[in-house]
Amino acid sequence: MNLDWMILDKIQDIFGSGFMDFLMPKITFLGNGGMIWIIIGVLLLISKKHRKIGFLVLIGLLMGLIIGNGIVKNLVARPRPCWLNPDFPLLISVPKDYSFPSGHTQASVIAATIITLYRKEWGWIVIPLSVAIAFSRLYLYVHFPSDVIAGAVLGILIGLGTYFAGNKIIRRGKVL
Repeated sequence: MNLDWMILDKIQDIFGSGFMDFLMPKITFLGNGGMIWIIIGVLLLISKKHRKIGFLVLIGLLMGLIIGNGIVKNLVARPRPCWLNPDFPLLISVPKDYSFPSGHTQASVIAATIITLYRKEWGWIVIPLSVAIAFSRLYLYVHFPSDVIAGAVLGILIGLGTYFAGNKIIRRGKVL
């Protein structure tokens, strides 16, 4: 846990600025409730050419909601850094749910994994966006680095599982 605090402090020392204070809440907003990824999933679902991947992104996000936010967060019940150090000036509202794993990171990595597996060239857009959303959670002092790492690992696992199992089911003609 001390390493988590050291990293959070270093992030503020290195990156803390008026520009970042302006930018990071906007980047984190994109990840609220997986909003940007849900929008992308729905847009892909609407397109006949990309319907399969849109479906898989939305299913992956649902799996992440159930596993990460519904089960793991409540089992671990880890307090957030902003709860433990309420003197830190927050730039966003104090989150009400637990810290571990980072749901913003998990949703971003699930979507980025599935989308990149589908179209490698799209990874140049979705991977940096998911990294920016994950970093925003650290900058804004609402997650520990280990929360973000856990969210990323869980996101990769759920993304891979959804992509490969979903494609197998779709190929068998059971869906879409």
